[in-house]
Amino acid sequence: MGRSRRTIPEELLLLALDPTTGTTAQPQSLDLGLAGAQLVELALAGRIAPDGDRIAVVLPRPTGDPTLDSALELLRRRGSPVRAVHWIGGPRLGLRQTYLTHLERCGMVHAVAGQMCGVLPTTRYQATDTAISREIRNRLDSAIRTGVPPDPRTAALAALAHAVGLGKHLYPGNEGRSSRSRLRDLIRHDPMGGLVAHAVMDVQNGVAAQPRRAPAPGRPP
Repeated sequence: MGRSRRTIPEELLLLALDPTTGTTAQPQSLDLGLAGAQLVELALAGRIAPDGDRIAVVLPRPTGDPTLDSALELLRRRGSPVRAVHWIGGPRLGLRQTYLTHLERCGMVHAVAGQMCGVLPTTRYQATDTAISREIRNRLDSAIRTGVPPDPRTAALAALAHAVGLGKHLYPGNEGRSSRSRLRDLIRHDPMGGLVAHAVMDVQNGVAAQPRRAPAPGRPP
């Protein structure tokens, strides 16, 4: 996978970055969204495919992206398809920071050191090229405004943005209500993005912690 195209996890994180505060909106759910975005990116690269509500590795060959390949290898080691909700709900310690560091290394953001209450060290992140963030945002705005079915990448990004709660960050207040509603509706335009987005929302709603039903005959738990 070349670096000429940004990945969906990168774009989701850039969307979540607040240009004023240098912090990310919806930090807890964003971690889940980044894990889901990795699945969508791997599916678009032909490495995994949906199997009902599960994810199956269909081509274990590395993509060339270290962060994606780490996720792909973990999926491969499972040996059998894993439910998307259980994968996304698993431990994802440091995933957001991993991608922030990655974006900084790629020159898309720069870190700004600071202090909280004059004592605790903090780090904020500012986009180095606001045109990139505008381009990402314009794709969502266009899909919302025109009603034309977006390309799979934009549809998946919209689905994940809705799933992690970025709608109120991107389209705030009463005036943004219709845009938030249309953002949610874009979830239907990409099957993989929809599967992952619903899994992200299920994890937030505690569905992943509920007892699973007995698997169908021949289907591993």
